[in-house]
Amino acid sequence: MYLRTLMGAATGALVLAASPAFAQDAPEQEFSGPYIGASVGYSFQGNDVGESILFDRDLNGSFGDTVVTSGGANAFSPGFCNGAATSSANVACANDKDGINYAARVGWDFQSGNLVFGVVGDIGKTDIRDSVSAFSTTPAAYTMTREIDWNAGLRLRAGYAAGGKTLFYATGGGAYAKVDHSFSTTNTVNSFTATGKDDVWGWAAGGGVEQKIGRNFSVGVEYLYTRYNDDDYNVRVGAGTAVPTSPFLLGGAGGTDLIRSDNRFDHHAIRATAAFRF
Repeated sequence: MYLRTLMGAATGALVLAASPAFAQDAPEQEFSGPYIGASVGYSFQGNDVGESILFDRDLNGSFGDTVVTSGGANAFSPGFCNGAATSSANVACANDKDGINYAARVGWDFQSGNLVFGVVGDIGKTDIRDSVSAFSTTPAAYTMTREIDWNAGLRLRAGYAAGGKTLFYATGGGAYAKVDHSFSTTNTVNSFTATGKDDVWGWAAGGGVEQKIGRNFSVGVEYLYTRYNDDDYNVRVGAGTAVPTSPFLLGGAGGTDLIRSDNRFDHHAIRATAAFRF
């Protein structure tokens, strides 16, 4: 009996001694729970060389027509460029504008061991401008431009917390933007009427790293690619004070519709993030 009592006491002592070690080995849930934060960075657009303006000269909804002069020549033989026209006498354009982005964000993460799953939403502003121009033999220039008034996104994210406090993650989900469309031309005789919605939807995907600092704060760096589907804006060219032999009127429908050849409005963003975790 004495031996059994001694062995039981020794076993209990071993359990008590081991318990703190096991507790210390269990990873803390550094990235579990809700958080609020902000981001700031820089956005840049890809190379859209080859973009043009498409024409529907008989207003049947099918674009890709060639606008011709009364003599049958291509009225837009000078060509196109991916930027805002700087001249009407020759094909010359300014580069598209890249710029800063900033946003407020809110999210919630769930951590299981070193694996982290969550959802994050943000709303802010991306300061970019994207233009395309066409040049006619008149000569005249025609420029379609789009800019983002404000944008928002809702994404899932999943990652791995290396060392407990450094989170490497991937993210992806839906994106929305309120887009400001505009049209300008040096043609002063035809009429121009723009139509279309300024609400565009798309998706975003990327990844980043987030470092926990102290108990409640974290900072990080994130890359995000965003693409919007912008295909609802067009410009109708009417008669105005132009003569009946105006190339825009020779299709027999009384006018010509213009759209961009590329409905993708996309950009890349690199941004710094900061969050307060509750």
